[in-house]
Amino acid sequence: MLVNGIWEKRWDPVQKQDKQGRFIRQSSAFRERIPADVVEAMIAGEYKEPRYQLYVAYICPWATRTLIARSLFGLESHIEVKVVEPQLSDYGWKFGDYPGSTPESDVPVQYMHELYTQTDSQYTGRATVPVLWDRLEERIINNESADILTIFNEDLKPLHKEDLNLSPDPFLIEIDEFNERIYHSLNNGVYRAGFATSALAYQEAYNDVFETLDWLEAHFSKNEYAVGDQLTESDIRLFVTLVRFDVAYYGLFKTNKKRITDYPALSAYLDQLLQIPAFRDNTKVDHIKAGYYSIQALNPNGIVPEGPELPWFKWFKEDV
Repeated sequence: MLVNGIWEKRWDPVQKQDKQGRFIRQSSAFRERIPADVVEAMIAGEYKEPRYQLYVAYICPWATRTLIARSLFGLESHIEVKVVEPQLSDYGWKFGDYPGSTPESDVPVQYMHELYTQTDSQYTGRATVPVLWDRLEERIINNESADILTIFNEDLKPLHKEDLNLSPDPFLIEIDEFNERIYHSLNNGVYRAGFATSALAYQEAYNDVFETLDWLEAHFSKNEYAVGDQLTESDIRLFVTLVRFDVAYYGLFKTNKKRITDYPALSAYLDQLLQIPAFRDNTKVDHIKAGYYSIQALNPNGIVPEGPELPWFKWFKEDV
């Protein structure tokens, strides 16, 4: 991680932990929005090339949230994407030659942490993705996936090619409640289990994960969507965890009581979302497997398993 702008030690998956060995996630540092006058300039075509770039990793569920929203709204011509390699290096996320990644020759840096110190020369913390980068001002404006979803949904609404609102007013309370319920117990719950450093912390997280999956199975046996009668940001937040579960979390993170394929309603829901191009095209199974199984603390020999074979792989032609 970076300490006062200097890379201090090898990348470590455990960001922070409490005295009981519970995994604690770092808070995001850059939380700006896109001003209305800049959006007007984008509409007017005042920029010869996209002003904003989205730096992502296909392995990362938080980054994939933003990629899905970008595709759903048709923002590809306004938000350029740069992709790091899936494997975590000693210096964190890097660019390179892994298929589907952005080569070093196409970006001004080799490692993501260089964008952080370019933005703040004294930055202390982890260099995470996603990052929304302002090419004109050469700085990070936001590195919080929830904020970037809001930016794409609200700030860039005049640029949308599709009439879609991921956070409609009638469902806002339900969306917030749903998101809050699944974040700690499932989205972050799998990480709490995988990176726990005590049996107590692991058992707490493991129980949370499967209590939530049981609740979701009951929910989707009666409902088509996470909230209300339409696609919302809650579906995106849930999808990115479900689609990684059987591929990585079940084995590597020791959340191995049941697979998503063992839940009929959740499996049908996942299959339904994968029929939407924005969800399917931003899911890269090869990156997910290569990335998670490169975490030396959990998989010291770096062997990537051949399996599993899953029913929803039918939606992919090349990378499974």
